[in-house]
Amino acid sequence: MPSLDSLPVLDFSRLSAGPEEATQFRNDLRDAMHEVGFLYLAGHGVPQELTDAMLSVSRRFFDLPEDVKLAVENIHSPQFRGYTRMGGELTDGGVDWREQIDIGVDRDIVAPGPGVADYWRLEGPNLWPEGLPEMRAVVSEWTERLSAISLELLRALALSLGAPGDTFDAAFAAQAFPVLKIVRYPGESDPEPKQGVGSHRDGGVLTLLLVEPEKGGLQVEYQGKWIDAPQVPGTFVVNIGEMLELATNGYLKATLHRVISPLRGTDRISLPFFFNPALDSTMPQLAVSPEFQSKARGLSVDPGNSPILQTYGDNALRYRIRAHPNVVAAQHADLLVD
Repeated sequence: MPSLDSLPVLDFSRLSAGPEEATQFRNDLRDAMHEVGFLYLAGHGVPQELTDAMLSVSRRFFDLPEDVKLAVENIHSPQFRGYTRMGGELTDGGVDWREQIDIGVDRDIVAPGPGVADYWRLEGPNLWPEGLPEMRAVVSEWTERLSAISLELLRALALSLGAPGDTFDAAFAAQAFPVLKIVRYPGESDPEPKQGVGSHRDGGVLTLLLVEPEKGGLQVEYQGKWIDAPQVPGTFVVNIGEMLELATNGYLKATLHRVISPLRGTDRISLPFFFNPALDSTMPQLAVSPEFQSKARGLSVDPGNSPILQTYGDNALRYRIRAHPNVVAAQHADLLVD
């Protein structure tokens, strides 16, 4: 593979620019996700006004008084939703120096009982802060638009690999389980780099990331080196997770990445959006063309990391138990018992 100084850039609008352009976009998408696992997505059609509104409401959330944020702290949520205070999440065994709020899709709670899988505990309502009523509408529109883009990307990937375009629809179209994290990284690097988020692969399917303009911090591993991936105006950073790697036997690549804390005296807002299937869904194994099957690398294996599981909900619950032991102790003590 060639060396890489920056992530590839793809224009999403090519999908609607005629059959030839659409085919070439799908091929470019497949190749980028095979070789790098990350790219910049331009031409996505999300209005700048909505992006501005999302960044603005995110700033206003973190400016709320501490007691207002703690009123929606995730220890109050069996669904692991809500606010995580500084240093309250772990990645790669280290403390992530950030504060954030996790927001999913508001749904009814699934009652526990015989035969009801533990992962259904993740289905339920969000915790919305007092004094910021506009947050729900802006976040809901953001989630809807990014979910639509994500589903189109999955359809494009399926077609590019010789599978039916609707391969993922059963798992995603009706009851997908997207999660938006609204994150603030305070400046801790001085100037020695400090961990914002430790090295990891995303455990889900597809991630779309937006960071405040002209701010970096994200680094992507490629051929043993870390490549900086600063925010490019008008784009999302897109990467695949371990469930999509699983579905293609490693032909598509879930890539290690990390976040470096900004310099002291500054901070950074980051909006990672995770598009995941229904909790009870099993990722379909793509019947990819033989030419791609022959280049499948199998699954990435990280020392000390548990193997990826077939059912998405099992992975989602396991990740949250590992990242938020305080919520488990407060809400799911029975899961701590073997």
